[in-house]
Amino acid sequence: MRSLQTVRVLFFGFMLVAIIVTQTGCSVFMAASQPTKKNLEVLNKGTDRNYVLAELGSPVSTETKYGKKVDVFSFKQGSSTGAKVGRALFHGTADFFSFGLWEVVGTPTEAVISGKKLAFEVMYDENDRVEKVLALKK
Repeated sequence: MRSLQTVRVLFFGFMLVAIIVTQTGCSVFMAASQPTKKNLEVLNKGTDRNYVLAELGSPVSTETKYGKKVDVFSFKQGSSTGAKVGRALFHGTADFFSFGLWEVVGTPTEAVISGKKLAFEVMYDENDRVEKVLALKK
């Protein structure tokens, strides 16, 4: 009888440890894989289009309006590398010392602060330099 209780306790203990081990690390991964922060200074008037494309990536669309080239960009503004590494290290440490229970707080927190969605319409002059920027979603 005593032996059966011991087996049950060990089984449930093993299951608890297995659940904790497999569920930890989500907040660490989320913090580390957040998008890199974009330098929005490239949207200043006079910046060459090539610099804008290099920083913001390919536009969602490119068209001609009023005889001028217009790009629309949509992206998630991330965090600096230092902030991402710091948050990932904090989550990892908190996971370790709480036996994975930190994930109950850490994962939803990372979901909320995962970056803000931004969208801009950028109009260029005849020399492909930024002439006008309209924030579509800020």
